[in-house]
Amino acid sequence: MPLEEDLYRLTTRIRSRRPQPWMVSARRWFIRPQPGPGSRRARATSAGRTAQMLVTGFAVVLALGTAALMLPFAANGPGHATFMEALFTATSSLCLTGLIVVDTPTYWSTFGQVVILALIQIGGFGVMTFATMIGIFMSRRFGLGLRVAVASETRSTGPGEMRHAVKRIVFTIVAVETAVALLLAARFATGYGYSPGKALWHGVFHSISGFNNAGFALYTANLMDFDGDPLVLLPIAAAVIVGGLGFPVIVELLRHIRVPRLWSMTTRMMVVGTPVLLLGGTAFLLLVEWGNPTTLGPMGFGDKLLNAFFQSTITRTAGFNSVDLAGMHPVAWFGMDFLMLVGGGSAGTAGGLRITTVLVLLFVAWTEVRGQQAVNVLGRRLSRSVQREALTIVVLSMAILVTAQMGLMLLEPDLGLDRLLFESVSAFATVGLSTGITAQIGTGGQLILIALMFIGRLGPTTIAAAIAAQDTTRTWELPKERPLIG
Repeated sequence: MPLEEDLYRLTTRIRSRRPQPWMVSARRWFIRPQPGPGSRRARATSAGRTAQMLVTGFAVVLALGTAALMLPFAANGPGHATFMEALFTATSSLCLTGLIVVDTPTYWSTFGQVVILALIQIGGFGVMTFATMIGIFMSRRFGLGLRVAVASETRSTGPGEMRHAVKRIVFTIVAVETAVALLLAARFATGYGYSPGKALWHGVFHSISGFNNAGFALYTANLMDFDGDPLVLLPIAAAVIVGGLGFPVIVELLRHIRVPRLWSMTTRMMVVGTPVLLLGGTAFLLLVEWGNPTTLGPMGFGDKLLNAFFQSTITRTAGFNSVDLAGMHPVAWFGMDFLMLVGGGSAGTAGGLRITTVLVLLFVAWTEVRGQQAVNVLGRRLSRSVQREALTIVVLSMAILVTAQMGLMLLEPDLGLDRLLFESVSAFATVGLSTGITAQIGTGGQLILIALMFIGRLGPTTIAAAIAAQDTTRTWELPKERPLIG
């Protein structure tokens, strides 16, 4: 515009040591500088687009999965699945949760079970990572937005490592799932008389469901019929543990398994935190359920130990169960709520707040109790920005979970606080364990659980990516003041 050009010439031609305020104001108003690639505004925009791409990708795949499960041949018997049945099952599959409102082996046909398995596998890869994998095989080029989204989803150091990260993820998934599927198929064929085709199908399904921490099973009683068979429970538990470590940790352990000094802080925290939670959860369940006649009570010592370890493994990430959860003591439910909230590792198939997030807060609290300044974690000093990220994720997650829990209590007051809390934590942490009330919850409550599963799967990832991308250094600070705490 002519007015802008005149003002620009006027403010740039006048050479004075003290420009008049009106000149500066006019220049700032009419000629606004564009944000540079490293500016705070540019990073915030990039983070917002990345989060939007992740959410949109999951929503599109969820819609396609829901439509596929509503097809007439996706369910057994006449008619088709209702919209809520298909939506809930598709969400639970894609978000790697395992909560069900209909019986998987009897309600869904073979086609429906294949759709569920495909959604589980896509959810395990990550929607953006899965799209990139298809593109790599088709030799396509990728835009910067997709590369940034994949880097955020896989926790790569940058978009430039996208191809290598995706290839490592594909190799890890295929290798582990194939090994576990063959072990399970051999056991089903030799120990239970399954035909080769049925044994292979059951082996593949439970291997994929286990590694991706989904918890879907092809048995009405889940895995309770195998409560005395370590050749079925232990391979599935191993797949759950490996998938729950997170892909960056798996790759680093494969590279430097014999050189712990080269491990990153994330790997060190996972190597320490995972065994502690596994053994602690096993001891807790043994203590609480030892004499319970509906769970561990009638079993021998070996079977008690096996099932307590299996349920401790599963509680943090997946949704299988080898004992009757509905018959557990409420104290066991409450302890399992904590294990579900902690979850597994980042950038993997596990859910929850993640082990590293919880450990960061514990180390911060320990440092404050000891009166120290720097937070040291396993031989490394922890960045202050990471402390803020962990605190933000936990606070937002608790706010979401509390809000959803109050909504469930208003809609389903007859189901009890302890059971509803178990259900909501299981949904938000994408675990999939249930005391058997999922199908009894009404449409409103099921929509709350769907939202919890969706947010629980995407929330921590997108929040952490957005916070990390918006990190800036200010040139000024407000006056410091210390409020009263405690």
